[in-house]
Amino acid sequence: MEKSVELQTLDEEVLYHRGKHLVSDSKVAGDFDRDKYDLARAGKKQVLKRRFGLVSMTGLSCGLMCTWESLLVVFGIGFQNGGPAGLVYGFFLIWLGNISVFIVIGELSSAIPTAGGQYHWVSILAPRSSRKFFSYITGWLTVIGWIAALTSVSFFVADLTLQLVKLNSDFIKTGWQGTLLLWASLLLCVIINIFISGALPAIEVVILIIHVLGFFGILIPLVYLTPSHNSAKDVFTTFNNYGGWSSNALALFIGLQGNALAFVGTDSAVHMSEEVKNASTDVARSMLLSLVINGCLALGMLFAVLFSVPMDKIMIILTESSGFPVIQIFQEAVGSKAGATIMTSIIIILEFCSALGCLAAASRMTWSFARDRGLPFAQYIKLIDERTTIPVIAILVVTVCSGLLALINIGNNVAFNGTISLVLEGFYISYLLAIGLLLWRRLRGNMKSPEPIASFSSASNSDEERNMALQWGPWRLKGAWGVANNVLACSYLMLLIFFSFWPNYLNVSDPTLMNWAVLVTGFIMIFSIGYYLLWARKTYTGPIVEVDSHGM
Repeated sequence: MEKSVELQTLDEEVLYHRGKHLVSDSKVAGDFDRDKYDLARAGKKQVLKRRFGLVSMTGLSCGLMCTWESLLVVFGIGFQNGGPAGLVYGFFLIWLGNISVFIVIGELSSAIPTAGGQYHWVSILAPRSSRKFFSYITGWLTVIGWIAALTSVSFFVADLTLQLVKLNSDFIKTGWQGTLLLWASLLLCVIINIFISGALPAIEVVILIIHVLGFFGILIPLVYLTPSHNSAKDVFTTFNNYGGWSSNALALFIGLQGNALAFVGTDSAVHMSEEVKNASTDVARSMLLSLVINGCLALGMLFAVLFSVPMDKIMIILTESSGFPVIQIFQEAVGSKAGATIMTSIIIILEFCSALGCLAAASRMTWSFARDRGLPFAQYIKLIDERTTIPVIAILVVTVCSGLLALINIGNNVAFNGTISLVLEGFYISYLLAIGLLLWRRLRGNMKSPEPIASFSSASNSDEERNMALQWGPWRLKGAWGVANNVLACSYLMLLIFFSFWPNYLNVSDPTLMNWAVLVTGFIMIFSIGYYLLWARKTYTGPIVEVDSHGM
C-alpha cells in the first residue's frame, strides 16, 4: 500500500473510483469490509476502532437522550403553556415528528455513514455553487449545538445535586457552586472517555439496563405511594395558558419546547458511526430503537406524574420553585424527603450517564469537522491517539469549551440559560438543511438505487460515476412513502424551529423571562459567516478525500 495520502475536494466521480478500487482489491484479498468500503466511498480512511454494535449503540443513544428523565427536569415548560392535556398531545406530536425526522436521518446515515453527519451530507447534496458555504455553517451549528448540549446536561447534574442538598439541609446554593459541580461532572466524563474508552460499549449496555430499571424505580413509588389520583378528564381536557397567549392552541405550540428538549441527542449514533460495526444499517436501527424505547418510557412517566400529583399543587410548585421542580413534585407525590432524595438521585445518575455519552458524540463531531479543516487549530484537534484510537485532543477541546461556557453561570444565570438554549435550534436547523436538500435531490430524481457490490468492479458510464455520491445506502424508505415522510420531516422541523424562539410569556417585563435563543443563535450564525468570509473560505473546501490511490 502506498504511504502517500491524497487531499482533494469531495467529488462524486472521485468517490466512485475510490469505492470501485476498494471492492476490486478486497475481492482479490477475499476479505471485503463493508464498513471500510462505505467510508472509502465518502473519501475517508478508517482510523477509529469499531467497538460498538447495535445493542451498545442503542444504549448510548437511549442514555444520551435521557428522555423520560429530561421530561421530568423540564416538565414546567409544557405544563405552564399547554397544561396536562397540552403535554400529552404535544408529546405525541414531538414523538411522531422525531420518528419522521430520524427515518430521513437514518437514510442519510446509511448512504454516507461518517462522523461528520449533517455538514458532510449538506456538502454532497447542496448545489456546487453553495455547498462549501452551507456545509460550513451546518458544521458550526452542529459543533456548537453539541457543546451546548454537553453543558446543559452537566448543568442538570450540578443543579439537581445542589437542590438535593438544599432539600436535606439549610444550604443556600450559588452560581459558583453550580459551576464547580459542573466542572467535576465534566472531569469524570473525560476520565471515563479517555482512560477506559475500550470499555465504553459495555458501559453503555449497563447504562441501558439502568435506564430501564431506573424508570420503574421512580414510576412504582410515584403511582402507588400517591394518596389520590387525578381523573382522566383532568388529564386529557385541562389546558393551561399561564403565558397569557391569545389561545390555548398557541400556548400548546409554545410549550412544545419542553417535550422537544427531552428528545435531543438522537443523532449521537450518527457521529459515532465510524466506530459502529455494520454502520450503514445499524446506525439507523439504533436511532429508531432509541426513539421507540425512550418514547414508551417517557409517555409512561408523563402519565404517572399527571395522574399522581394534584394539578393545583403542581402549579404552586412551579411558581415557588427556584430551579427544576422535579424534587418538589417527587416529595409531594410520595410524601417524604427520603423518598424524594432516592428518586432524584436516580435522575442525577442517569443525567450523568447522558453527559458521558454526550461528550463522546460531541468530540467525534468536533474531530470530524477539524479533520475537514472546518475549525481553528484543526491540525491538532484532528489527531488520533495511537494507543487508544480515539480523538483525545477533540475530547479535551470540547470539555474546555463546555467548562468555559459554564463560567457564565457564575455571573449571570439568565445569560447562561440563553446560551444553552442553542441546543434545540442548533440541532434542528442542521437537520432541516440536510433533510431539505435530500428532498430537493429526491424530487429531481438524483438519488440512485444502490448497485450490487459485485457490479462495482466493472466499468460504468460517466453519468453513473458522477452520481455515486448520491446513491442510497442499504437502509431507506422507498418511493412515494419516502418522499411523503421527507416532506413531513421538513414541516415538523420548521414548526419547531419557529416556536422555539418564542418566550414563555406574552408580556416580558423581566430579562429572566426572555427567550434568548434568537440572540444566541443569531450571534453564532453571524460569527460563523464572518469567520468563513474572512478566513475559512480560504482553507475549508468541504469534506476532504483522504484515501490513497487504492481507496484503502
